[in-house]
Amino acid sequence: MSAREVNFDGLVGPSHHYGGLSFGNMASAAHEGSLSNPREAALQGLAKARALHRLGVAQAFFPPHMRPELSLARRLGFSGTDADVLASVGREAPLLLAACYSASSMWTANAATVSPSADSADGKVHFTPANLQNKIHRSIETPTTARILRAVFDRAEFFVHHEPLPCSAALGDEGAANHTRFAPSHDAAGIQLFVWGETAANPWNPRPKTFPARQTLESTEALRRLHQVPPSRAVFAQQRPETIDQGVFHNDVISVGYRDIFFVHEAAFVDTDEVIAALCGHYQRSTGAELRVIRVKEAEISVPVAVSTYLFNSQIVEDASGRVLLVAPIECSENREVSALIDRLVDGDSPIDAVHYFDLRQSMHGGGGPACLRLRVALTDDEFSAVNPGVLFSEQLDKALCSWIERHYRDRLSPADLLDPALMQESRAALDELTQVLKLGSIYPFQLAP
Repeated sequence: MSAREVNFDGLVGPSHHYGGLSFGNMASAAHEGSLSNPREAALQGLAKARALHRLGVAQAFFPPHMRPELSLARRLGFSGTDADVLASVGREAPLLLAACYSASSMWTANAATVSPSADSADGKVHFTPANLQNKIHRSIETPTTARILRAVFDRAEFFVHHEPLPCSAALGDEGAANHTRFAPSHDAAGIQLFVWGETAANPWNPRPKTFPARQTLESTEALRRLHQVPPSRAVFAQQRPETIDQGVFHNDVISVGYRDIFFVHEAAFVDTDEVIAALCGHYQRSTGAELRVIRVKEAEISVPVAVSTYLFNSQIVEDASGRVLLVAPIECSENREVSALIDRLVDGDSPIDAVHYFDLRQSMHGGGGPACLRLRVALTDDEFSAVNPGVLFSEQLDKALCSWIERHYRDRLSPADLLDPALMQESRAALDELTQVLKLGSIYPFQLAP
């Protein structure tokens, strides 16, 4: 049975702002307090999805989460009406207010870890929502993410939904941003790469000194077991601590894989040579084919340059004719070293046939590039037909979403605007309408309340 990889892009929410909440993310810190443009952010993300759809790449959407998530503030002792809570949190704990309003759910690479049916012993697609316990503004995403996944993939004969891992530092899980799958084709069994930053079992294991390692070895091992991936089809690799300390908070900031292609910086792992050798060996034994590795040296592109341009947070996709495309942020075209490297890849004998640059500056300033904005799900034809059709990209849906964004989104948002009760009402009205557009039913707390 044939299969395809579908990119489920996160729609940017009406509360998109720069709260500087993600310690260890250089762009997040650099733009803290800056003026954002939610309307432009949403339209930029939609433009990327539209362009890839027209190239023949399967696209779909996940909706934004409800914001503000005032249940977080109420659990921390704030009370009264919603307007009262907004005012008191803004006065007493402005960072908490920013967290309640965070639009970071748009980076759906962190939404979950997904294993396709070709890799799982039970022949089903497995989903585990990430607990995202390292950052308070992201940890609140998990319940809504789980409801969205169940609403989109709701056929038990095809899809298995696991509970998130327990919310513990020993089981930190950041989703698909630290997970990559390699296979000759989307319907073939493949090799899964699970990347971790530290291990609770060995506190003396090397770890970063400045920024946190967000994924643990224990969480990746649990995900492999839950998803019924045979040990022979899994490779575990530790992020290099020094690289995390340079702003590589997730593995998808320093490497990206697609089918039989691995585009990776030599500073990605504790022993990158060993990791590549293990991947190539497992891949060859499992598939009988060779893994094509594009390895970038520090002398070509330094880690800071890779982080500032998000070169490795590019997507690798195939167009309708089978050409392999690199989907890169426009910042890559503006850096002489990075653009020269990409030109060499396209013009040389690498697997990359062409590059498409996209202006995603609103997302980039918050710390997420093209690959952050999508969750990849490999689906057979039968599985694809079981997906909620309301979220699948079409020209009609594209027009509806553009109209929805133009009607509901502000074109500027400052930290002071988060105190405005009208923003909360605007956001809820927008999301209530969106669930009807996407045919998702009731997924938000304000829709579920008796």
